[in-house]
Amino acid sequence: MEIVELGKGRPLKALAGDLEARRILSSARLFTLYARLKGGDARLKAGYYQFDDGMRPSQILAKMISGEVYQRVFALPEGYSSYQVAEMLEKRGIFPKENFLAACRDAALLKELGIDAASVEGYLFPGSYNILPGKTELEVVREMVQRQQAFLKESVDGRARAKGVPVQQLLILASMVEKEAVLPAEKPLIAAVFQNRLRLGMRLQSDPTALYGVRAFAGKVRREDILKPTPYNTYLIPALPPGPIGNPGKDAIEAVLNPAAVSYLYFVGRGDGSHQFSNDLSSHNQAVQKYLKAPAAAVQGGS
Repeated sequence: MEIVELGKGRPLKALAGDLEARRILSSARLFTLYARLKGGDARLKAGYYQFDDGMRPSQILAKMISGEVYQRVFALPEGYSSYQVAEMLEKRGIFPKENFLAACRDAALLKELGIDAASVEGYLFPGSYNILPGKTELEVVREMVQRQQAFLKESVDGRARAKGVPVQQLLILASMVEKEAVLPAEKPLIAAVFQNRLRLGMRLQSDPTALYGVRAFAGKVRREDILKPTPYNTYLIPALPPGPIGNPGKDAIEAVLNPAAVSYLYFVGRGDGSHQFSNDLSSHNQAVQKYLKAPAAAVQGGS
């Protein structure tokens, strides 16, 4: 199996020679003659194509005339951190994990994109990408960030400024909402909890922040996790983390811009994806005891 690029304006003869060299065709000359007899040489569509040595010349020609180009689609899920994205890309055989993470932290790229942070975390747009052969990690990161920046400029920046919310703060909160919420309908409620706690000077005490950069968040944290000192652990730091803990989608960003009009300060998972929300610590601890069935686990956290 071979991936071959048919560049715009590339002569058919040169392409046929490439296919012969890769043993996809037995004769470049005969294929060129065949394509011209069929009138296909003027109808070939540029792009990357996947061929194998079992294909007949007619199949090869038909594929390039129809534009059946090779696609290596990668979907970046909402909320995934750059670490999770890097692991997915490595498992798919697209990029080595460390190379992608290095691109996310590349100082020159951050300056080019106007990101005043240590990495592009929070600025990778969740969605589908066609990662063609030859694309570098830096090019893919640039594309992901530019798509996020285009969305922010078109739909978010003006409203965020009107509310007095810096974009970086917006993305930090949205990334936390994305990690905590399972049900889309609860995102505005969780956003409200975090913003209510910030107004009161309370620690956010969000489980996913205790695990960022340490291990993947799977919905549960241990006591040693919340006691582990990291710059992102909101059980220990008195404010927002220094940066996003993932790459939020549109719904989480909207939830931060338009939180629910509630006075909740706490929430705990019910075990089915939903959360029990509370206004005071006593009610929250009762909910923890009910849903986690572990009185000793009751904490003053948001989750």
